[in-house]
Amino acid sequence: MEHYLSRLEKTIKNYWDKPALCNYNGEQFTFGELAINMEKFHILFEKIGVKKGDKIALCAQNTARWAVSFLSINTYEAVVVPLLSDFLPDSIAHLTDHSGSVILFTDQDIWNKIDPAQVPQLKAVVNCADFTLLYTREEHITEVFNSLQQSFEAKYPMGYGRENVKLPTDNDKDLAVINYTSGTTSAPKGVMLRFECFSATIQFGFDKIYVDARDSVVSMLPMGHIYGLVFEFLYPLCHGAAIYYLGKAPSPTLLLKAMKEVRPYIVITVPLVMEKVYKSSIKPVVSKWYMQVLLHLPGIGGIIYKKIGQKLQAAFGGKVRDFIMGGAALNPEVEKCFKRIKLPYTVGYGMTEAAPLLAYEDWRKYAFGSCGKAVTCATVRIDSEDPQHIAGEIQAKGTNICSGYYNNPEASAFAFTEDGFLRTGDLGIMDAEGNIFIKGRSKSMILSASGQNIYPEEVEAVINSQPYVAESLVVDRASKVVALVYLDADAIRKDNLDKESVSDIPEKIRIASNRQLPGYSKITKVEVMSAPFEETPKMSIKRFMYK
Repeated sequence: MEHYLSRLEKTIKNYWDKPALCNYNGEQFTFGELAINMEKFHILFEKIGVKKGDKIALCAQNTARWAVSFLSINTYEAVVVPLLSDFLPDSIAHLTDHSGSVILFTDQDIWNKIDPAQVPQLKAVVNCADFTLLYTREEHITEVFNSLQQSFEAKYPMGYGRENVKLPTDNDKDLAVINYTSGTTSAPKGVMLRFECFSATIQFGFDKIYVDARDSVVSMLPMGHIYGLVFEFLYPLCHGAAIYYLGKAPSPTLLLKAMKEVRPYIVITVPLVMEKVYKSSIKPVVSKWYMQVLLHLPGIGGIIYKKIGQKLQAAFGGKVRDFIMGGAALNPEVEKCFKRIKLPYTVGYGMTEAAPLLAYEDWRKYAFGSCGKAVTCATVRIDSEDPQHIAGEIQAKGTNICSGYYNNPEASAFAFTEDGFLRTGDLGIMDAEGNIFIKGRSKSMILSASGQNIYPEEVEAVINSQPYVAESLVVDRASKVVALVYLDADAIRKDNLDKESVSDIPEKIRIASNRQLPGYSKITKVEVMSAPFEETPKMSIKRFMYK
């Protein structure tokens, strides 16, 4: 297993003048400029007394400078504490202080909402937009910032070139990142990830998902989350690909425009995004009565599905080799369609604690309904007396697995079995070929009155395929299955439904869904939500909020 910083060092030297980190239609950094900025920050950190292992928080919008900041901290061997920019200001301050961070990289508008008294351990606050100093309590730090360029030139009077780049690689077991999760079932915890965790996952990515310096990536996921951090940033960058950042969550129009211009080789996303693409662009076409007739004609159906697949590929730039989804199960109806149009998609499985992959399979070998096979850097097992037929907790052990939770020994102890396997909290089965099929979260499983296990995710997949449903959540109310549903306002407007028709939707959803559900998991009531569900960065609903 090669250290990811070794890969990055070679890539920087080989592609010095090639674009590496780019804001879409904005600022960009070549690999050489990335290296120069990293070295400047190393000088800064040293002069203000930051030591190896010290914590530095990073909370800002996705931009090229966010990526420069991360790598500057990471290659100095300080511990990066990436925080999601949509956390509340009080949460940002609390987590910055909880981690013991001595520097905070952030945006001006975020810092304006934080009281410095809440973060007493901070030496400095750096503006991620332009690398200026936003705040410090110490006068000498201001002087260090103001004289940084002179310090850099004094250290490298002949200039800084590729021959000067030397990144640390003798730190496999050292702590590299503390990532505070925003899970669906609990409050955030600081997941401790070592350098080797990233090396293992990036090695797996390189072995299974080919990428080279001719490729580009459109970054859509939050970099403060491990899924986006590794697979839209570190893994492709270490192999010379250019990363294009869209900043805040882009509109569909901007996203598709960027896709067509950047022409990414890979699309990393969550099932919800692709399900919305299906509902808005594909389902309205294939649902027409005459299309249903044509699709069932021998030969004609295959041609139509092929054309649909080509059109979808063109919308994403026409060069996508892999559509990789993770964070939740893909709706079976959508998955059947993707199979028919021969979309090169696969669904993986992971979590922050696994940096982030636990399971993956190439789309050519991917088993319908699964989330792939265990990654090569981890052993995955099902805690069940019959793993192929009876769902049990998915547990994992490997180089990519975290060391526990920062300053939380109780949670760390509970997270692992006696023989060192991580308890994922997810329930699943594994077939004879090693394909993993997730049934749901152990905490969200409902036990029916007759003793049957009801997995809400399976019921929700049926509900979500009904007309006018945007999202749903199944909950247990006095041993009865109740569906909370947020309706698709755009679809309702498009069909010009009157108030009476809209009021009939919940009962129609219940009846249509129950026709497809076994008796023990039938829905007793559908409640319409007045606002969208609160979601994590992976677009998973925060279930703990809707008991």
